[in-house]
Amino acid sequence: MINLQKGQKVDLTKTNPGLNKIMVGLGWDPVKSGGGGGGILGGLFGGGSAQTIDCDASVYMLDANQKLAQKKNLIYFGNLGSPCGSVRHSGDNLTGQGDGDDEQIHVDLSKVPADVHRLVFVVNIYDCVKRKQHFGMIRNAFIRVVSSANGQELCKFNLSEGYDGKTSLITGEVYRHNGEWKFAALGEATTDPGLESLTRRYM
Repeated sequence: MINLQKGQKVDLTKTNPGLNKIMVGLGWDPVKSGGGGGGILGGLFGGGSAQTIDCDASVYMLDANQKLAQKKNLIYFGNLGSPCGSVRHSGDNLTGQGDGDDEQIHVDLSKVPADVHRLVFVVNIYDCVKRKQHFGMIRNAFIRVVSSANGQELCKFNLSEGYDGKTSLITGEVYRHNGEWKFAALGEATTDPGLESLTRRYM
């Protein structure tokens, strides 16, 4: 298993011959506030509590120009599967509580249409403006790629930067290069207040 730093890339299919199906897992935990000066968290919940933050993982299936050719190629909690059947979302996790992946996206690389060149995985906070929430309230965020055939973790990227005030994370991407599939650790944060705003970047 390879631990990646921001900006690093790893070849998935060349180093794992026969790799067709992968699971991309995304995880996060709410920050527990300390006693006293815990800001919003401490004021609302007192010491040692964690605010419920509903993070949503989504994936953009982009063409060679890094554009979303059709809206059905955005896979999220409101559209759990791509029309071609190559990408399937496990469903929404409302709290981020517990260990391991909070949301999983399953990809059959052999079924990804030829005109789709990149799968970009993003996480945003649902209703973040109304709830006054941002990624500074999240810890232990990660994206990992697992072989569906044997459960082997191929690579993992821990998003350990401070993302104070940021409300959307572009975590990583699986993309085609010279007939192979690679993964790139992106870790880019934006202030997009929701998926609709983030999607405009790819239109």
